[in-house]
Amino acid sequence: MNDTVRKKLRFSKIYAFSCGRASFKDDHSQIGGPGFSRVVFCNEPECFEAKVRNYGGNYVRTTKYTLATFFPKSLFEQFRRVANIYFLVTGCLSFTPLAPYTAVSAVLPLIVVIGVTMVKEAVEDWRRKKQDIEVNNRKVKRHSGDGIFNYTEWKNLRVGDIVKVEKDDFFPADLLLLSSSYDDAICYVETMNLDGETNLKVKQALEVTLGLHEDSSFQNFKALIKCEDPNANLYFFVGSMEFEEQQWALTPQQLLLRDSKLRNTDYIYGAVVFTGQETKVIQNSTDPRSKRSKIEKKMDKIIYFLFCFLFSIAFVGSICYGIATREDLENGKMKRWYLRPDDTTAFYNPKRAAIAAILHFLTALMLYGYLIPISLYVSIEVVKVMQSIFINQDLHMYHKEADKPAHARTSNLNEELGQVHTILSDKTGTLTCNSMEFIKCSVAGTAYGHGVTEVERAMARRKGSPLVDKVDDNQDHVEDPADTRPIIKGFNFQDERIMNGNWVNEPHSDVIQKFLRLLAICHTAIPDVDEVTGKISYEAESPDEAAFVIAAREFGFGFFRRTQTSISLHELDLMSCKKVERLYKLLNILEFNSSRKRMSVIVRNEEGQLLILCKGADSVMFERLAKNGREFEEHTREHINEYADAGLRTLVLAYRELDEEEYKEFNEEFTEAKNSVSADRDAMVDEATEKIEKDFILLAATAVEDKLQNGVPECIDKLAQAGIKIWVLTGDKMETAINIGFASSLLRQGMKQIILNLEAPGSKELEKAGDKSAITKASKASILHQISEGKAQLTASTGISEAFALIIDGKSLTYALEDDVKNMFLELAMGCASVICCRSSPKQKALVTRLVKTTTGKTTLAIGDGANDVGMLQEADIGVGMSGFEGMQAVMSSDIAIAQFRFLERLLLVHGHWCYRRISSMICYFFYKNITFGLTLFLFEAYASFSGQPAYNDWYMSFYNVFFTSLPVIALGVFDQDVSARFCLKFPLLYQEGIQNVLFSWLRILGWMFNGVCSAILIFFFCTSALEHQAFRKGGGVVGLEILGTTMYTCVIWVVNCQMALSVTYFTLIQHLFIWGGIILWYLFLLAYGAMTPTISTTAYKVFIEACAPAPSYWLVTLFVVISTLIPYFSYSAIQMRFFPMYHGMIQWIRLEGQCDDPEYCHIVRQRSLRSTTVGFTARVAAKSSRTKEKFDNKT
Repeated sequence: MNDTVRKKLRFSKIYAFSCGRASFKDDHSQIGGPGFSRVVFCNEPECFEAKVRNYGGNYVRTTKYTLATFFPKSLFEQFRRVANIYFLVTGCLSFTPLAPYTAVSAVLPLIVVIGVTMVKEAVEDWRRKKQDIEVNNRKVKRHSGDGIFNYTEWKNLRVGDIVKVEKDDFFPADLLLLSSSYDDAICYVETMNLDGETNLKVKQALEVTLGLHEDSSFQNFKALIKCEDPNANLYFFVGSMEFEEQQWALTPQQLLLRDSKLRNTDYIYGAVVFTGQETKVIQNSTDPRSKRSKIEKKMDKIIYFLFCFLFSIAFVGSICYGIATREDLENGKMKRWYLRPDDTTAFYNPKRAAIAAILHFLTALMLYGYLIPISLYVSIEVVKVMQSIFINQDLHMYHKEADKPAHARTSNLNEELGQVHTILSDKTGTLTCNSMEFIKCSVAGTAYGHGVTEVERAMARRKGSPLVDKVDDNQDHVEDPADTRPIIKGFNFQDERIMNGNWVNEPHSDVIQKFLRLLAICHTAIPDVDEVTGKISYEAESPDEAAFVIAAREFGFGFFRRTQTSISLHELDLMSCKKVERLYKLLNILEFNSSRKRMSVIVRNEEGQLLILCKGADSVMFERLAKNGREFEEHTREHINEYADAGLRTLVLAYRELDEEEYKEFNEEFTEAKNSVSADRDAMVDEATEKIEKDFILLAATAVEDKLQNGVPECIDKLAQAGIKIWVLTGDKMETAINIGFASSLLRQGMKQIILNLEAPGSKELEKAGDKSAITKASKASILHQISEGKAQLTASTGISEAFALIIDGKSLTYALEDDVKNMFLELAMGCASVICCRSSPKQKALVTRLVKTTTGKTTLAIGDGANDVGMLQEADIGVGMSGFEGMQAVMSSDIAIAQFRFLERLLLVHGHWCYRRISSMICYFFYKNITFGLTLFLFEAYASFSGQPAYNDWYMSFYNVFFTSLPVIALGVFDQDVSARFCLKFPLLYQEGIQNVLFSWLRILGWMFNGVCSAILIFFFCTSALEHQAFRKGGGVVGLEILGTTMYTCVIWVVNCQMALSVTYFTLIQHLFIWGGIILWYLFLLAYGAMTPTISTTAYKVFIEACAPAPSYWLVTLFVVISTLIPYFSYSAIQMRFFPMYHGMIQWIRLEGQCDDPEYCHIVRQRSLRSTTVGFTARVAAKSSRTKEKFDNKT
């Protein structure tokens, strides 16, 4: 058995990670101490020692509430809003004699509003509950004793259980890998749900548990694990396992995390270490930062303003009331005799006027509470949910190929979509497809491949030349438009010189053979053979790697089998020109990482030769070439620069032979380094690889294309016309980013480029010297100087059409984001039309986003598709996740998910504009209708010498916001359109209304409030003047309080609903139903409520049937007051629309007069844009026309 184990252990040395028996040092010395106290009894979860530790179960809850906490927590959430606290206080006071209305009529609306919101919260939480139930009830095989594994639900697992997870299943908890279906107990894991990466990661069990391959092996298995306590670090794990009286060190290489998936491995056995809420993925799932829109924050300020106004008029009314009360009884004479000041309560006592004034102040606070819109918050929540549904169901944002619609994951930020000032976008997978195609290569200094990239097409258009493929010396190959679509995914190569085996006839066929062999061997891809068709597909760590393996196969070097120690190929033999099967022993894999920027494999071929095959970035590969390996360097460098100019991603490929002694020495050092568990393990591994990755012989360079997504240039053009600034934050090198900028129309010919980098000769000399402090000081000074020069260029530029682009690399960005530099950098960036940040790390992306958001105070939108974009998405005001090829991490961290970048155009210009306009108009109207109603109460109380007498019946007041005026405003927020979607897209300048916030400025808000004040004054004075001294009934009876109140209330209902009808620009059947239905509902309520007994209906008892309806004056006054009150607003709107139209007003005129297809008239309208368009192909055409005009003017 020991011999077998030792033999199997040798297999694992091909991987650059710790396996076997690791040494105990550094972190492992902490086991048993604070933070490292967990003890797991494997296969004995029910033993006494395990029960004493009382570890949690595996049930996972993501809901916000439980049955016990729903009411207290939900009520707490509701009463965090100051308006609800106010209504709660006034509701409590309504049970006292101070109340001007009955308690039920005050409390019922609050209960309805809070109840609706709580029901909404309950429904959303129930959806989360159902997801929890589905996850917790998934099945997994658990060891139940005697070597028997039975299915059980995830929620039943306990710490110490042994489970068997099968291929393509998720891990139910954090497991310690014990063994797998592979001999040396490795397994492949997909961590897409954890970090968004779709590449497979290799895990391996300890040497001591390699032999546990059967269910029966666990019949008597016992082990003791001591490890760290639960924590959120996904990439760190320290522990030890005591098995067969020996201690074995545990590392992250043995830990399988919950929610990752088992791939390309038939099964694994594992011991449960962390369960439920203690698993690392749940520890990481903190609630995202709560985002509130700027309109919502401003709305809070308006509420506070109205509170101040309410307290002010209550205070003024109380003073007036106190004065009037004090003067009620003078020298025995009674002014307000009907109040009996000589025999009264504390409310009207002239001798204690101050007390009466204070009590009146409390009464007034309750009475004037109708100035505060009680249903505003719940109405906005309902409207935003409906708007989100429309976004989700928009077929124009549905991606048929991926079967993915748009998904608004939160409805809080709908209106923010209409106010975006700056978009910060990732490049790879966001602007591009992240679907790589092998398109060109340079082998032995000769360029191969006739494919034309999107960037080359854009460059050809930029130069005004016809698009013709590059022509080889020996053949004329012109692009065939019908043949632009690759037949094989990942392979778009066209060159007959090396296709179909023709490479054997090339001058350097031996070099080409080595190049193709390297493509087929140097990777970590896994072949997947379809048992039915026999076709081979590949599981690769990245799209680039898949493209290389597919290219090798198409050139005749098909990779078809991988074992733990070998790779098998079907090769095209150079001598016989026939396919032969060759096997290469795989000795080591030196994995790729962002600091190494290369990947190598060490293999032994059938002839016994030791070879190291390497591929990597040109910046690290050329410096590792041997003196005799640079034969093709000059031509290869030229080709790499050409490929970068064409927007292609390049890699350099090289190799060398190793002698046995050199490899033996390296392998000993490498094995020791990778088995180390110290903190500097990675540095030790890198140091070992540095010694062998040298003296390479250059073979070739490859070029793969990451194509632009469909519609990206058009989308960017429209967004630029809308006045939105677009920044690109990418990890790619500068040349590639610049060329993608040209292809996407972010850059154009004639645009001046301000480039910030640290490529000065002085900086390179300092780097060679290695003085870090001097490098930092000089680099910072260089960036400051370059920023100052850039700002000087902007200042000196006086041409209106002159545009600048700022391009900065990652090193420079490090210094540009320092506290004393960042404001200068941002000032320069905001003066440029385009900004491209290259070689940006995820942290830098988030810091740039924070800088733009906090310093400008404008709305920022970040869009990305990978786990490296999560920080940027969470930092921005709006995070848009792309549901592309890099997993769902970006989507899960986003506010809105879309499948293609081009959908951003419709999301912002159509839905964003509509939502912004709807929410803005809705809030303004809410305050208008409440001020109109509330001020009539104040005016009537002043008319009644501030006696605290309400003008209306209690239930009239209660139902005003809840029934008679609430539905029309919800319809406005859901359905209104100032212009159609077609015109929103045709005239992107309309979007600038949101950027400038013209529809929710303080001027507009105060204008609507002033309209409410005017309406209240006109309604009150016209009604009182018309009815005060007139006989109202046939018998000569005059108007009483109940008739005056009913008439005024009728006028208010008519005025605010007709005002809504004037404000709506897009009528639907629902809006008609709600607006006119609200008025009809008032009359039906009058009939029904008035028919009740006087003890219930009080002042409304038969007031409509017996008093108002038979009186012509009631109908005449209503008609006159409504028309008179609406005339001011109607006149203002007509004058503004005709002589001072806003953007949407001009577009409405175009539609009305049928001039939407008149290019000259449309051009005049576009000239009203406050921001000139300097980005996009429209700007490019305009710049070209301007240059042509200047040349013509100079000639004449």
